[in-house]
Amino acid sequence: MRVGISMLTLIPGVSGGSENYARELVRALGRVGRHEYRLYLPTIAVDVEGLPSEVVDEYRASRSMRGRLRAMGQASAFGGSIRRRFRALDAVHFPLSVMIPPVRRVPAVTTVLDVQHELLPEFFSPAERVYRRIVYGWTVRQSRLVVTISHHAAATIVEHLQVKEERVRPIYFGIDHDRFFPGSDARGEFLLYPALGWPHKNHGRLFEAMAILRSRYPGLELVLTGYEGPVPAGVRTVGRVPSDELVRLYRQAAAVVFPSLYEGFGQPPLEAMACGCPVACSNAASLPEVCGDAARLFDPTSVEEMAAAVEEVLESPAEWGAKGLARAAEFTWEATARAHDDVYAELAA
Repeated sequence: MRVGISMLTLIPGVSGGSENYARELVRALGRVGRHEYRLYLPTIAVDVEGLPSEVVDEYRASRSMRGRLRAMGQASAFGGSIRRRFRALDAVHFPLSVMIPPVRRVPAVTTVLDVQHELLPEFFSPAERVYRRIVYGWTVRQSRLVVTISHHAAATIVEHLQVKEERVRPIYFGIDHDRFFPGSDARGEFLLYPALGWPHKNHGRLFEAMAILRSRYPGLELVLTGYEGPVPAGVRTVGRVPSDELVRLYRQAAAVVFPSLYEGFGQPPLEAMACGCPVACSNAASLPEVCGDAARLFDPTSVEEMAAAVEEVLESPAEWGAKGLARAAEFTWEATARAHDDVYAELAA
């Protein structure tokens, strides 16, 4: 069976969790996949590894938003030469939420990670809300099947994009256990929050919770990765860090606190668990589904609950660390790849 994977809309370093998912999926399919694959890449992302690939020069890839929209529009209207590349395929997968170019003769599946813009519209500009509603809605109507990343995300896609439940396939992300595993470092006196400074990441309430915690633990510090902006006393920002540095922080932190208001999946808590780090985590959206009882859950809108949850994991680190290790072991990229292979086979059938 011949399966195409189109990553034409990938913007390296910008696509966030969707980029990590697409790259890890491709690598895992290269290790355990049971079909014949062909990867289609834009000129700005030729470094994707794991499967046989070809660069699609006809797609006018761009890093700017205006250029991206122009490239997608041109591919939609005049994408015949790109579609001809797909002719010999039995199925084609668009893992980055957008079917570009649209295909009709080859059965297609698209991954839509979430519909956060419908649940928390206040965190998106009017233009971005309109763009997502049009593009996501059009994409799922063109796709025979839709993959998403949690049962919570599946339910919201069914509700807000009017997709029949039988067309949606929730498949969890995996964890790279060759990278994320416990080390021998002594744990320090700091909390870690790995998240960009997007509004739904809820940094403001976390700063308030830190004020409460520092009144009880005067030496406690909060370390932020990916965040840019002013911070209160006791908070340190280290910017975007490479993966190896993030692993070191997971291994040395007293705990990870994750107060996000929305996640379609929520990989950082699992990465922390895989490194043996205790986790206090928001109970919003998919996070309880993903973390199970291996994280101390809290209401992310309550500063007092957040502080109490962190205090609990600080007082019982061995218990929460052991729970997290067991939970993280359930998630692998190989399992993710095999579940996608089942979708491809279903699609072609």
